[in-house]
Amino acid sequence: MIRAAITFFVLALLAVLFGAYGIAGISMEVGKILLMVFLALAVLSFVGSLVGGGRRQIH
Repeated sequence: MIRAAITFFVLALLAVLFGAYGIAGISMEVGKILLMVFLALAVLSFVGSLVGGGRRQIH
């Protein structure tokens, strides 16, 4: 997911260079949303591992 966010940011930069400001704005917004989703999932995963204590047993 972080790779997709970076891709949209790069697309936005290229769009600005070529003068397509509408596409750049949309790409930047999509990149921001993907970055926020990635960060939220990363925090939830971290908190879940702290609460769960990593108590996986191998049988």
